[in-house]
Amino acid sequence: MNNLFSNLTPVVKNLLIINVLCFIGSAIFTQSTHFFGIYYPDSPFFHVWQVVTYMFMHGGFSHIFFNMFSLLMFGPIIEQILGQKRFLNFYLISGLGALVLQYGVQAWEVHQITGTVRALQFLDFNMLTNQVSTNLNISRADFNTLTSIYGTPLVGASGAIYGLLLAFAYLFPNMSLYLFFIPVPIKAKFFIPILILIEIYLGFSNSGSSIAHLAHVGGALFGYLLLKMWGIRKGI
Repeated sequence: MNNLFSNLTPVVKNLLIINVLCFIGSAIFTQSTHFFGIYYPDSPFFHVWQVVTYMFMHGGFSHIFFNMFSLLMFGPIIEQILGQKRFLNFYLISGLGALVLQYGVQAWEVHQITGTVRALQFLDFNMLTNQVSTNLNISRADFNTLTSIYGTPLVGASGAIYGLLLAFAYLFPNMSLYLFFIPVPIKAKFFIPILILIEIYLGFSNSGSSIAHLAHVGGALFGYLLLKMWGIRKGI
């Protein structure tokens, strides 16, 4: 572990510090998640700065621990290859890519229920406090879906982290990694795609999870597109 910290690169170090400070701040100021986590664009709680700030907010200790551990493990070597400026752009754009796919999924869900991606025009503001408008006749399940989309913030660096995981598998496909529950090494070119496939499955399953699994997929997808656009050579 000491060796990990001794090899910290500048951008990774600063990202770790910012994320930890934001996590401590959110524990002290409990309303900060509402202010800096990101909402669906049609939500009355949405603010433009949330597009960036949501990546630095986390929902609990395990959430930030696994994200920062992954950043610590994979970030420095990718930063050394891409350079500081390009690495930071890669990290942030992967996080934005996660948001793009998440918004796409949410817009589809809203459209399936209301016939439009801007349901707030049919809903009273109080629907976010469990008072559904009489302007729209929907089931309780659909009402709960809309309440979740409009009233629950998305937080976390997971989309950016999945971009880094994809980059690692792209640059070092034959590097061996370990899954927590499988005590044998698996090459990165198999390890990371397995994780992404699991996220796709969980994203489309009716698991009732509060985790935005398809946002993780969006981070990986945009990370891949960036590497191709920049002409980064694939590892062998």
